[in-house]
Amino acid sequence: MSKTDSEKQLPIIHEREVVARSRLFKLEQVHLEFSNGEKRVFERMAGSGRGAVMIVPMVDNNRFLLVREYAAGLHEYQLGFPKGLIDPGESPEQAANRELKEEVGFGAKQLEALSTVTMAPTFFSAHMHILLAHDLYPEKLPGDEPEPLEVVEWSFDNMDALLNRTDFTEARCIAALMLAHKRLNS
Repeated sequence: MSKTDSEKQLPIIHEREVVARSRLFKLEQVHLEFSNGEKRVFERMAGSGRGAVMIVPMVDNNRFLLVREYAAGLHEYQLGFPKGLIDPGESPEQAANRELKEEVGFGAKQLEALSTVTMAPTFFSAHMHILLAHDLYPEKLPGDEPEPLEVVEWSFDNMDALLNRTDFTEARCIAALMLAHKRLNS
């Protein structure tokens, strides 16, 4: 008989040690002891605790905006939804509106939380809040991007073509697209 998720006891953290650090990332070793006595050392990217946002900016109930920006991990340009870190003191909604203004040149009068997702939770502790933005209005803030981002309008009518593109591959963007589509069609 196995325990259900709610009955499982979390491992005991005996030690956490930062083993590498860069300007953006911190790699730590976590020395763990599981409830059955097994001991292991896991490595993970230590999160900042700030979290991040991804925004699906809606032009209307069918059309949305994407940005094309350089993805250093792939060394190519990728199409995706605007996103960014939550600054200290910001709520996810405030961060979403700021990122929209910086990356797309629009603010939103209405922001709706869709979900909070994680990416590779075995290795990362980061959470991303996905929000749907309605009632857009033009407003531009300076951002930290090294070059202007291309803003691309798309529609749910052409969603399959977007999903088949080789430059729309980020799993969180695909999840955001599906969540937005489901919300708008419910």
